Amino acid sequence: MLSLFIHPMLATDHRTQMPPVAAAHAAAHAYEYGVEPMFVIDAEGTMHNPNATARRLLPDANWAALWSTHQAAAVNAALEQARQDGTARCEAGLAGSHDSTPWQLALHRLPESEGAVLVTLRRQAPPPDDNEARARRLLSAHCNIVWSTRVFGQFDTDQPGWRAFTGQSEAELMGRGWINALHPDDRSMPYVMPSHLTTVFETEYRLRHVSGAYRNMVVRMLPLLDEHGAVREWLGSHTDVTTQRQGEQQLRLAMQGGRMGTWEIDLGSGSLHCSEACRANFGLLTHTELNYAQLTGAMLDGDLQQWQEAVRTAIAAAADFEIDLRVRWPDGSLHWVHMRGTCTSDGAGNVITLSGISLDLTASKQNEEALRLTLAASEVATWSWDIVSDLVTADRNMARLFPLQPQPTAPTPLASYLSLIHPDDLPHLNAKITEAIEVGQPFEASYRIEGADGQTRHVLARGRVEYGPDGTPLRLPGVILDITRQKQIEDALHSSEERYGTLIELMDQAYCVIEMLYDADGYPVDWRYLEGNPAFVKQSGLENAFGRTIREMVPEHDQHWFNVYDEVLRTGRPIRYENEAHAMQRWFDIYATRLGGPGSRKLAVLFSDISERKRSELQLRKLADDLSEMDRRKTEFLATLAHELRNPLAPIRNGLQIMRMAADKPDTVARVRDVMERQVNQMVHLVDDLLDVARITRGQIDLKPERIDLKTVIASAVETNTPLIETNRHQLDLDMDSQPLLLDADPTRLAQVLGNLLNNAAKYTPAGGRISLIARRDGDEAVIAVRDSGMGIPQGALGSVFDMFTQVGQNMGRAQGGLGIGLSLVRRLVELHGGSASAASDGPGQGSTFTIRLPLLPLPPQIAPQADDSAPAASGQLRVLVVDDNIDAAETLCAILDMMGHQAEMVHDGAQALEHAAQFRPDVVFLDIGLPDMDGYAVARALRQTPVGQHCELVALTGWGGEDDRNQASAAGFNHHLTKPARIDAIGALLAGLSTSNQT
Repeated sequence: MLSLFIHPMLATDHRTQMPPVAAAHAAAHAYEYGVEPMFVIDAEGTMHNPNATARRLLPDANWAALWSTHQAAAVNAALEQARQDGTARCEAGLAGSHDSTPWQLALHRLPESEGAVLVTLRRQAPPPDDNEARARRLLSAHCNIVWSTRVFGQFDTDQPGWRAFTGQSEAELMGRGWINALHPDDRSMPYVMPSHLTTVFETEYRLRHVSGAYRNMVVRMLPLLDEHGAVREWLGSHTDVTTQRQGEQQLRLAMQGGRMGTWEIDLGSGSLHCSEACRANFGLLTHTELNYAQLTGAMLDGDLQQWQEAVRTAIAAAADFEIDLRVRWPDGSLHWVHMRGTCTSDGAGNVITLSGISLDLTASKQNEEALRLTLAASEVATWSWDIVSDLVTADRNMARLFPLQPQPTAPTPLASYLSLIHPDDLPHLNAKITEAIEVGQPFEASYRIEGADGQTRHVLARGRVEYGPDGTPLRLPGVILDITRQKQIEDALHSSEERYGTLIELMDQAYCVIEMLYDADGYPVDWRYLEGNPAFVKQSGLENAFGRTIREMVPEHDQHWFNVYDEVLRTGRPIRYENEAHAMQRWFDIYATRLGGPGSRKLAVLFSDISERKRSELQLRKLADDLSEMDRRKTEFLATLAHELRNPLAPIRNGLQIMRMAADKPDTVARVRDVMERQVNQMVHLVDDLLDVARITRGQIDLKPERIDLKTVIASAVETNTPLIETNRHQLDLDMDSQPLLLDADPTRLAQVLGNLLNNAAKYTPAGGRISLIARRDGDEAVIAVRDSGMGIPQGALGSVFDMFTQVGQNMGRAQGGLGIGLSLVRRLVELHGGSASAASDGPGQGSTFTIRLPLLPLPPQIAPQADDSAPAASGQLRVLVVDDNIDAAETLCAILDMMGHQAEMVHDGAQALEHAAQFRPDVVFLDIGLPDMDGYAVARALRQTPVGQHCELVALTGWGGEDDRNQASAAGFNHHLTKPARIDAIGALLAGLSTSNQT
C-alpha cells in the first residue's frame, strides 16, 4: 500500500525508474493519505503510526478495544499467523459500530522488525445492484477479459478472465504481478489514472497470451462510486484486436509497397479527394491539393480521351472500369498510371460517386520496354518447331545464329537447322529431342554451330513439348542462348584455376578449405578440414588434418575463431586479422573468405604462422618498457638524491649561522654541533651507499670473507640500529638458534645487510610497533628473517622492492626518506655471498617480512651444538677502559672483559674518556670512532698527548674496515683496529697478547 495510486492496466512500475529518495517520499505520502485505515501493531499489541484515515475513523483506539468480544479471538489468531507466516487475512466488525458491513483485515509482517505487523482495513463492497450486474454480464459476453480492482488498482482478488487469457496463476497476478504479462516496451507507459475520472477511459497495449504470443488489447475502464461519490472500485475490460491490427498493417504495407493510392469523385459537386499515395502517382508533393481539373490536365491528349470515354461508359452502366494512362508530372517527366474505379448509386439507381485506386506503372512499363529491347539486341533467340509439319519458325536472332538462305525467318524444316550443328554434338542433340518428346521432360541441350564465317559458336537450347488432348506431341517451342563468351570464360577460368592451383601448391603461405559445423541451435562449434596445400602442415603444425575436425586435434581451441568464421559466412565479407590460438600456442595472420553464396558453410583460409614475429615484438616491447622504467627510476632517483642531499644541508648551513651568532654560548654551540654532525653523518651514509652500488654494478666490490659466527654479526647490527629503534619506541625481539651459525663471509658487509633490514623495518613501522629478528639453521643454510608490524607492502609491489631506487612508501603515499637503494644493496650483497633475499607481506597495514638465506659452514667436530662464545680469561689482568656512546654495547663488552678476568670500566663520550683515563690509568682503551661530542680519532690524538695515553694500547672500534679506515686510525695513534661487530675470540686473543707482553 506504500505506493503511488497508478491503475494496474496502465501504470509504469516506477520502482525501477524513480530515484530512491523520491520513491520513499511518494510511498510515505501514499501511506499517510490513503483512503483505507492503516496502522502498525508492535510485538506487545500496541498500535503505532496510524495514517490520516485511521486517526479519523479510529480516534484514541487500541487494538483490544477495536473488536467485539466474539471476534477478538479470530482477529488475534490472524495477527499471530501474520507474525509467523508473513501475511494473513480475516473479516471482522468494529466494536460499537452500527454498520453491519464487515471489514476485511490484511496483515503483513514488517521486515527487519521484532514482531511488528502492518494492518490495513478495507470495507467490504456492497453487493452490486441489478444494473451493475447486468453490465458485468454484458461485458463478459463481449470482451476477452473483464476485471475489477479496489481503489488503489492492485489486484487483491482472483481475476478468472485475466488468468484464463494470460496463463498467470492467482499468486502471480496479485498486487502488481500482472505487469509481468505486459510487453516489456509497454510497461513504461506514462499513464496515471486521474482521480476525478467518471467516464470510460480507453487505451491500447500488448498483452502476453497463454500461448506465449503478445496480443493487441484495447483496454476500457470506468470507476464505480460509492454513495458519497468516492471511487470504491474500478471496472474494466480487455478486447483482443490483434487480427484487426494485423489486417490494417498488411493493407498499409501492401499499399505502401505497391505505391497504391485511393481517390473519390463526387459527381454532384465535382470535388476530388485523393490519398497521399494517389497524389504521389501524379508527381505532387505531400499535402499538395489535387482537383479534377489538375487530374485530367496531367493526362496526355490521347489518354485523356480514353479516360473520358471509360468514365462515361461506367456511369451509364453503373459498372467498374480500369485504364492505363500516361501522365506528365509537374517536373516534365512522363509516367504511367493505372486507374481502377467503381460506381456508387443512390436509392433511385443514380450514380453519385466514383471511387477507386491508382497504381504507378512506370517501373513496370519501363521493364517491359527494356525486356523487349534486350531481347531484340541480346544473344537470346526464340523458336518453335511444329512437330506435325516438321517446320521451325524462328526470330531474327535465330537467323543470325543459323545462317540459312534465302529467307532465314521463314518456316524451315528441322533438318536444315540440324545440318549446321557440329557433327560430334548431333547424336547427343537428337537423343535429347527424342527424350523430351517421349518422356515429357523439359528439353535442354548444349551444342556447337558451324557459322558461315567458319567460326564455331556454343549455344544452349531450352524448351518444353506441347501435347494435344489425345497426347499427341504437337509443338516444341523454346529459346536458344549464345553462350560462346561464357564458354570462353569457362575455358579461361579453367586455365586460370590450373595456374593458381600450381601457385598455391608452391607458395609458403598455408591454404585450406574448411566446412563450418553447427549445433542444434545454430551455434558454431567446430569445423572440418577439406583440403589444403603442402605448406599447411608447416604453418599449422597439424598432421593428417584433412577429413578431421579442429576439435578432434585441438579440443580446447579458442571459441573466438569459430565466431569470426561464422561472421564471415553470414555476412559474406572477407576478413583479414591477426590473433592467437592459445591452445595451439601459436599466432596466425589470417585471411578468410566465403566459398559460394549465402547459406554456404565453406571457407577458404590463407594463413601464416607469425609466432616468432610476435615473440620478437613482445621482446621489443618489453625492452622498451624496461628502458622506459629505467629512465623513470633514474629521473625519480635524481630528484630523490637532490632532496636527500638538500635535507642535511639546510640544518648544516643554519648551524653555521647559529655558531657565528652564539659563539659565546657553549651549550648552544654544542647542540648545534651535534645536529651538524648527525647531518654530515647522514650525507656520508648516503654517499657510502652510492659508492657501494657503483662498486657492485662495476663488479669492483672487494669482499673480505672470514670464518665468523652469524650471531656476532647480528649483535653488531642490532647495536648500530638500537638508537633508531629506541627513538621510535619499537619493541625488538631476538630469536637465535642455539647452535653456532658459522659462515664464510665478510662481517662488515653482512652487518651492513642486517643493519639495512633493521633500519628499513624501523622506518616503516609506526611508533610503538614491534620488530623481530629470527636466525635459524635450515639444513645447510642460515635463514635470517626480519619482521615488522609496519605499513606492509601491496602485492603488486613485492616483485620490485629489491629493485634500485624503489621505495615502497612512495607507492602508498607515505615516503620515509632515503634513496631507495638500501634493499637493492641487501640483495646484491647477499647474492655476492652465494645467498638469496626475498620479501613477503599480507598487504598494506599487515607488516612485512624480509628473509635472507646464506650458505653455512659445517660445524667442526670439536664444537658442541651448544657452543660457548666466551673466550678464556687472559693469564694476566689488564685495566681496560671502554668508550662507546651505545650504552648497551659498552655494558656487554665490559661484561665480557670481566668474564675474561680483566678490570673494565666504561664511559660514553670523548670528554669523559680523557677525564677518566687520568684517574683509571688503563692499560687498554677500546675507543668507538662515532662518539657524540668528538670522534674517536680526536680522542686518540688527545690521549697520546697525556702521560697515561703515551703508554696504553689504543684499540679502534668501527663499522668500517677498509684500508683507508685502518690507515686513518693508525695516523690518529691507534695501535689496533677492530671492525664491528668484533668477535669475542679476536678480543680475547688481542688482550692475551697484551697480557703476555706486560708480564715479560
